[in-house]
Formats: sequence, structure tokens, C-alpha cells
Amino acid sequence: MAAESLENAGREAGVELVVETQGSAGFTRLDPAVIAAADGVILAHDVAVRDKDRFAGKPTVDVGVKAGINRPADLIAEVREKAARGEVSAPAHASAGTPVERAGDSGEGYGTKLRRWLMSGVSYMVPFVAAGGLLIALGFAIGGWQVSKAPSVMDHFMWTQTDSWGALLFQIGGVAFKFLVPVLAGYIAYGMADRPGLVPGFVGGAIALDINAGFLGGLAAGLIAGGVVLAIQRVRIPVALRGIMPVVVIPLISSAIVGFLMFVVIGKPIASAQKGLTDWLSGLTGANAVLLGALLGLMMCFDLGGPVNKVAYTFATAGIAVADPSGSAMKIMAAVMATGMVPPLAMALATTVRGRLFTPAERENGKAAWVLGASFISEGAIPFAAADPLRVIPSSMVGGALTGALSMTFGATLRAPHGGIFVVPLIGNPFLYLLAIAVGVCVTTVLVVLLKGMRKESPESTATGPASPPSGTTKETKEPIAA
Repeated sequence: MAAESLENAGREAGVELVVETQGSAGFTRLDPAVIAAADGVILAHDVAVRDKDRFAGKPTVDVGVKAGINRPADLIAEVREKAARGEVSAPAHASAGTPVERAGDSGEGYGTKLRRWLMSGVSYMVPFVAAGGLLIALGFAIGGWQVSKAPSVMDHFMWTQTDSWGALLFQIGGVAFKFLVPVLAGYIAYGMADRPGLVPGFVGGAIALDINAGFLGGLAAGLIAGGVVLAIQRVRIPVALRGIMPVVVIPLISSAIVGFLMFVVIGKPIASAQKGLTDWLSGLTGANAVLLGALLGLMMCFDLGGPVNKVAYTFATAGIAVADPSGSAMKIMAAVMATGMVPPLAMALATTVRGRLFTPAERENGKAAWVLGASFISEGAIPFAAADPLRVIPSSMVGGALTGALSMTFGATLRAPHGGIFVVPLIGNPFLYLLAIAVGVCVTTVLVVLLKGMRKESPESTATGPASPPSGTTKETKEPIAA
């Protein structure tokens, strides 16, 4: 979405803009010739930019994704001003720090860096959550709840029995789920210390899983591993030993330290805290459960795929990332997925029933929001929130909180961590669950329409197309963007 906003702003400004998007599915690197010919670079990202040194020596603007969505024209103007002044970023050999420390403004605080570290781990963990959770859910759907007690398919598998296929899917999903905590810890450490953080991070995460420290243990292991590696890297090493540091010394020492801390020092207290949290969730009933559902709804709809949204989602998936999750954990997962579907579906409905309140571009986005919302992709509402945050975000939060509270009240359960309406057959109390979503969508739609209707002029009167660029701004430049 940031890339699309920047491309649109580039066309309006008469700027040739080449985009490289970096997501969890991988990325295609820009042609080195394009980078060499570029007059400037805009980096719009919330996690570390991979291979960032390719853009060193160019005028660079480095911001978060939200800035790329909200003010693309300003970013393009800023990078052109830097190019005119001859202001360039540090050359590759002068860049220092971890991927996170190299990402973003140099003056950002440790709170911002901590958020980037955690988001780095979560972004790599989510595909394992989705794949493992859906496989487990499909296993239950095909083979029934008894598949959790089935013997290993290596010892007993009948090609003609659906129970065997259900057990196969369940066991594959279970294996995928075992990677969640190690991957979380490993890539938190990677965000802090680059590649040397991977080994101690994965080792610490595996230990957290082994001692039942769970998600909290993975967070602690990742942060500790990254900190240990950074400390080791600050020690002055003789030139003759530097060659073996990244492949032998750092993995050996950092893994030993992290393992000691996890097994002997902090592992048991974290495991106790994890057990206490699990027991508390399992005991939630009545008003407490409803309030938790409302809170999760507020979090899911606050930043639509941002850090607060991811905290709520990760909290829910951590509860079901076990072979036999509690009923409360599955209710929480159901509430989180329901509330995440509300904002995009509500924006799609609002553009359908009161299209004149939205710009032509927003109406086009509304068509896509139907599919995104139905698929549990909250980011489908971001273009609307970016254009009108004071109306869209509060309306979404009200509808999301109502949906979360209703989902918990109805006792809807969900074993899959993703899928939207496509996993409705796997949901407990599916009709009431869909009713909760419908109520939240309708409430959000009504609020958005009412709030937008209070404006004195409609988008139709202001969306008359971009003005001609002023004299002296029509010269084309080439600015590759990594987002």
C-alpha cells in the first residue's frame, strides 16, 4: 500500500519511480543498473530493509510504512531536495550496527528499536502459525477431534481411510507449530545482531519450548541472544581470529550463555509465568471473557496490522499453538479473527451504500476490501484509515470491540489461526460467530457514514484530479523505493 501511494504521488509529480517490495514471501531485487541511475532512494518500512547497503551513497529518505501511505508527495519532495543539495547516505563500508539499527532515523529511541526487533520475529513467525494452524484445523475437520490421539502415521496410515489423512494433516501441522517459538526467538535475535544472532536465538527458543516457557520464553530468549551477541562483538579480537568468529566462536559462546540462562536462571520463572497466564485464560468466564474480547477487538482495529494489532494476534495464536489448546484459548482466537475482519468489510460496505462520501480511488479499494476482509486481512482498511483516520479508526474500534465481546459471549471457538470465512466450517457456533461479525460491520459502517456525512464537502467535489506540476518540477528522476 505504501508502494502504491508512492507510485501515484510519483506520477502526479512527474517522477519516474521504481519499486522493490520486501515481504514475508520474499522479494525481487532491483536491477543494479536501476539503482546506479537513480537520483534518490525512499525506504518505507517497519522491519529491517534487507541488503540495504545496495542503496548506500544515494540521497535517502528513511521512514516508516505509515509515512509512505500518508504523505508520499512530501517524501518525494524531500528526497529530491536532498538530491539537489548533493546530500547522500553513508557508503557501504561506513554503515554500522544491526539491521534494525541501520533501519530508520539515527535518533530513534530504544522503544522504537525494541518494536522493530519484536516485529522482525513476529513477521517470520506468522507464516508458520498460518500453515501449522490451518493444517491442524483441517486435520480435525477431516478426521474429527480424535485425531489428536491417533498414532504416528509412520506406524499406521491407510490410504483409503479419511481418519488417516486427518491424522497426517494434524501431525504435519503439529510439527510446523513446534517451530513457532524458535523462529520467533531466532529472528528477534537476528533483528538485533544480524546473522550471528540466529544460532543462539534458535537455541534459546528451542530451550524455551523444551522447558514449557512458551511464547514468553521465546521473547526473552530472542532478546537475550541478541544482547549476548552484541556484547561479544564489542570485544577486541586479534586479527588472526576474526575469520573464525562468525562461524565458530560467536555461535559457541553465545549459545552456551543463552542456554545457561534459559535452563538455570530465568527459564523456570518464565515457565511459571506462562503457566499462570494459561491458567488465567482457561478460567475466564462471564464478564471477564466479554471484556477481554472487547479489549482484543480494540487492539485489532487500532492500527490495522501494525504493532498493536500484531500483539493481539500473537497473543491469540500463542494460546492455540499447542497440541491440545484450552477452550478459552480457542475462544480468544475466534474473537481475534472476527474483529480483524470487521474494518475492511465495513469499509467495503460503506463504499457500497454511500459511495458519494468516498473518492473514486477509495471506491475501487472498497471492492478489494470485500475479499481482504473475508480473508482476515485487516490491512484492507488501511487506505481508508490513512485518508481519514479520525473517522475510520474510532468507528472500526467500536465495531471491533462489539464483535469481540459478542464472539466471547456466544462461545465461538476456533482452532485455525487464519483463513477468515474460509474456515467457518471449523468454527464452534458458526452462525452466532457470523452474526457477531455482521453486527460489528454494520455498526462500523453506520458510524463511518454518519461521521463522513457531517463534513461540509464531499470527496467528489475535491477529487478533481491532480493539478499540473509547477514549472521546474516536470523533469523526470528515477527513485527506487524499498518498502
